[in-house]
Amino acid sequence: MPVLKSLPHLALLCLCTAASTVHAQAADDAVTPYRPSVSSPAQLPVPGQLELELGGLQTRLDDDRRASLPYTVKLAFNEAWGVVLGGEAFVSERDGSNGRNQGLGDTTVELKHAFLVNPATAFGVELAAKVPTARKVIGSGKADYSVNGIYSQDIASVHMDSNLNLTRMGAVDAGEGRVQTGASLSLSVPLDEHWGATGELSGTRRSGADSTAQLLLATTYSPTKRLAIDFGFARGLNRASPSWSFFSGFVMPLARLW
Repeated sequence: MPVLKSLPHLALLCLCTAASTVHAQAADDAVTPYRPSVSSPAQLPVPGQLELELGGLQTRLDDDRRASLPYTVKLAFNEAWGVVLGGEAFVSERDGSNGRNQGLGDTTVELKHAFLVNPATAFGVELAAKVPTARKVIGSGKADYSVNGIYSQDIASVHMDSNLNLTRMGAVDAGEGRVQTGASLSLSVPLDEHWGATGELSGTRRSGADSTAQLLLATTYSPTKRLAIDFGFARGLNRASPSWSFFSGFVMPLARLW
């Protein structure tokens, strides 16, 4: 969920806040946000509760501009298994020559397995496939496949999510490797009963291509356990990363299926 979810692995992996701690599952009706960070938490939503994440994302790289509406729909079958569907409901891109492309973004389908060690510690594995639903001028036009390993830990009031992932790229330029490595580390802390803060470092690396790196900072507001609102920004740490990304979104339950 900047570049947040617009990088190959990030197309689906939508984001962790202070509300997405291990303890969030203790309340039956509490949402489990994956927004707004690049990192995914190991935890799944409450089993049977269909959750929606939706937001807006604006990025800038040199003279290029990109605006999109990233979304995630997630459902857990039980505490160990769940599925996630994500992508971009709409994309608008403008380059330095004022050319513009608009349309649907790519779609990612994911199977997720969580290993809950204790109330403060969890591991997770995500297997994902990106379906090239976007026009080639917006997306790559090829399918990508990825595996993501997750370690989540509560340390006093601080929640940590660390991710390490491999993505096999369907479309690459001559001289570039097909396998991309991604890593991220997110720390979230509650500020009071309703407010929280998130900081994260993330990046990608692939042979023959420039590496990316970014710093993300976000604030979250949860008026109730059934709603989480976030807003923040990401700053690229090298020239291969978007200079700035600004985002805002929310997480809420759609239905209780069982």
